[in-house]
Amino acid sequence: MIDISKRKLIAIVGPTATGKSNVAIELAKRIDGEIISADSMQIYKGMDIGTAKVTPDEMNGIPHHLIDIISPAEPFSVAEYQKLARRLIDEISERGKIPILVGGTGLYVRSVIDKLEFPSGEISSKVRRQLEQRAKLEGSEVLYKELIEKDPKAAEIVHPNNVRRIIRALEIIELTGKPFSYYHSEWKSRESIYDLAIFGLTMDRKLLYERIDRRVDKMIEAGLIDEVKELQSKGYEKFLTSQQAIGYKELIRYLKGESSLEEAIDIIKSRTRQYAKRQLTWFRADPRIKWIDVTRKTPAEVADEIINELKKRQFIIV
Repeated sequence: MIDISKRKLIAIVGPTATGKSNVAIELAKRIDGEIISADSMQIYKGMDIGTAKVTPDEMNGIPHHLIDIISPAEPFSVAEYQKLARRLIDEISERGKIPILVGGTGLYVRSVIDKLEFPSGEISSKVRRQLEQRAKLEGSEVLYKELIEKDPKAAEIVHPNNVRRIIRALEIIELTGKPFSYYHSEWKSRESIYDLAIFGLTMDRKLLYERIDRRVDKMIEAGLIDEVKELQSKGYEKFLTSQQAIGYKELIRYLKGESSLEEAIDIIKSRTRQYAKRQLTWFRADPRIKWIDVTRKTPAEVADEIINELKKRQFIIV
């Protein structure tokens, strides 16, 4: 049996708009790699422009995985992502190629690289629906008190005002029979199950925000409004407005006449900048990441830096 800790895995992470996809493609061409997406929105079909999904032409012949795998609003959990990504790492490795995990969804990245256990069960269970109804009728305070009685340690990780998280915690206890805090006990340990080389892309903050603004403008020019209309016509509006689908929910408000297009675009830019800041905070907490400042560097130049670092670590021989 193959020791999974000997599997080589490269991860490229960082805030949105830092050029992770282009760098990964350059790197994959040189080291015979395949790319596994770690983006929680790019898994959805039909959400192409607003998620800056890499096009077939841009892929440059490099295999990409876990993009366009389900329809919006179809139940999907981080536990399912973990299972799919790890299976792909095995398959890519067995083909003699190097898997490259690429994306900005920190939870997805950690679910793959570290020894983390996630609760199984339906993402939208009968239990959750009952808890949501109770929250409306009884108030979140009653549910929070119940959570602390069932799992006192949950008080350290669940805020009393976070109704959604309270409901999820109680759902997990009901479905698995284990305390919610049980699934958080390993989060403090950052010990990869793979032979891991992880790189973070960063750049001058002002330049990053300018890139974000330009990218939003290009998305609008590329037909994002029509993409939103198409998704609306298929009945996905509730999903788009309830999830972290920046760009979609703001344009739905515009299409409903609740804001002007200019206001919607400004909000998209602002929320994307805020999201980039949160991503950076998440990844900065991981001491294993080798940071590369990509300010005014081409994807090829950044790939060169990564390869040089991999050679120094004797991770690859090129």
